[in-house]
Order: sequence, then C-alpha cells, then structure tokens
Amino acid sequence: MVTPRRARRLAPPARGLAGFTLIELMIAVTVLGILAAIAYPQYTEFVQRSRITDATNALNDFRTRMEQYFQDNRTYANAGACGVPDPAVAGSASFQLACAGAGPAGYTVTATGLASKGMGSFTYRLTVAAAGVTRATVSAPAGWATPAGCWAVRKNGDCS
Repeated sequence: MVTPRRARRLAPPARGLAGFTLIELMIAVTVLGILAAIAYPQYTEFVQRSRITDATNALNDFRTRMEQYFQDNRTYANAGACGVPDPAVAGSASFQLACAGAGPAGYTVTATGLASKGMGSFTYRLTVAAAGVTRATVSAPAGWATPAGCWAVRKNGDCS
C-alpha cells in the first residue's frame, strides 16, 4: 500500500523541469566560442612575450660573461666561439644564440627564434664594439613593429 506522501515522491517531474533547451545550449556554446576567439590570441601573444624576455635576458647574460672574459684577457677574441660557452636560453629554449665576429674590440651575438617553439620569425642582435653597444630587432612576425636601436618586446614596438 502506497501512502499519499510516498506517491508524491514517485510521481514524474513536471514538464517545465526537463532541463536545457537546444536554443539555450547553442547560445552557451556560441558565447564560449566568442570568448575563446578573444582569449586564444591574447594567450599566444603573452607566451611569445615571455619567450622574448628569455632571449633578451640570455643576450644580456652573454654580454656580462663576455665583459668578464674581457677583464681577464683584455680582448674578446679567442679560438672558441667568442671566448665563453654559449648560454642556454632559460626555460623554454625558444631561441638559439650564436656569436660571430669576435675580435679584439667587440663581438656580435644573435638570438634566433626556433620555429618549433612558435618563435621562428623573431631575431634579436646585440653588437658590442668600440663605438658602443647596439641592440636591434632584426626580424619579427607580420604585425609587429621593429623599431631601430632596441629589442621589440611587444607588437606595438615597445622596447626593452
């Protein structure tokens, strides 16, 4: 025998409590798609900027080590690659450093982005010579400003 109280619990739910309609679900998916379309490019640009910072830090670290070498030897020239081992770019290793033209009074070191890490369009150069220190953004992807005399770290051409 079923009591009236128990019968109310076993009754099927009312028609209005069935769940989401197809329209509501499509609206939610559309809103998520719009948010993802806005957020993903911002995220990828943020990742690129963090990797650029790794490269500029590695170039500055290389310069510091070259200055230490110069203090010890009174020249930048050496039989090896610029006298000091090439430092690895911290963290993601998104750039490869190469030193060239080391002579008694200066050298040039270049950080070239690795395409496998999404940084293939970026190239930065540091030149130390008797005339002074020069920083240059040699190449950047389309849409990025490449100002003269500095390392571009943002699309708008802000420098480090």
